[in-house]
Amino acid sequence: MGPPPLLKGDVMAVQPSTVLIPEEIADPSPGTSRAVRLFLHNPMAWVGLIGIVLIVLFSFVGPFLYRVNPLATNVNNLMAAPSAQHLLGTDDLGRDYLSRMMYGGRLSLIVGFSAAVASMIIGVTYGLISGLVGGWLDSLLMRIIDVLLSIPTLFLLLFLDVTFQPSPLMLIIILAITSWFGVTRLVRSEVLSIKQRDYVEASRAFGANNLHIMVKELLPNVIGTVMVATTFQIAGAIITIATLSFLGLGLPPPEPNWGTMLSTSMSYMYENSWWLIYPPGIALLWTVLSINFISEALRGALDSRM
Repeated sequence: MGPPPLLKGDVMAVQPSTVLIPEEIADPSPGTSRAVRLFLHNPMAWVGLIGIVLIVLFSFVGPFLYRVNPLATNVNNLMAAPSAQHLLGTDDLGRDYLSRMMYGGRLSLIVGFSAAVASMIIGVTYGLISGLVGGWLDSLLMRIIDVLLSIPTLFLLLFLDVTFQPSPLMLIIILAITSWFGVTRLVRSEVLSIKQRDYVEASRAFGANNLHIMVKELLPNVIGTVMVATTFQIAGAIITIATLSFLGLGLPPPEPNWGTMLSTSMSYMYENSWWLIYPPGIALLWTVLSINFISEALRGALDSRM
């Protein structure tokens, strides 16, 4: 005898097994896709992305459209107000201020991004090794970090900046070697938690060495934390560059830089030369806020606890 015919109620009874499919099974990469959706649905992310795109276009595309030499001086056109010839006026040496703003933004973004990436590479590598190996080596490496963190960062920056001749490459190196300590501790704490999980133990049981475990098992699981930290590092590096330049310890003149332009404009605060004061300050604030908005949106999207 064959199976009894299904009644209407029986059909309804078997439908849930084919309809109620968990999202984790239907989506091959639920964690990644969920993080992307959360990021794109965050208004702060869009504000930050639009802001950083505009400043990148201003700094990198602007010089191709506004072809004015930022280093060319004109003693007959000092402190000129904005006009059709000089859209943002001129400075105390007759140099076009808008052109200098563009080139100064390019320098800040390149140095800030490069320094943050170099700092992340150092910090992540150090933290992975310390957290995975553990034991006396972990204790020794962390004591070194504690000693370095006890040195005031600004003092260390000033010492290195005065010791070596400032240049874009030297600024990148100085910023990189003074800003990776916090990242190392962050990555190490993540590794100490992850390395106890079953898949890491299984990989080790199958004969995987420490390098394989770091690259294949640990690094993919800390990449979210690294991405958030990197964006914060970029904003911090840009502020540090401006601070050093404001103090006269950044790139030497006549290299345009937002910090140097702010420092020079302080002498003309009470002379109604607004075009020398507000543009570099607004550009610096715009850039840092845009990057911080992206950082906060990334942290909210990648941190499941939020």
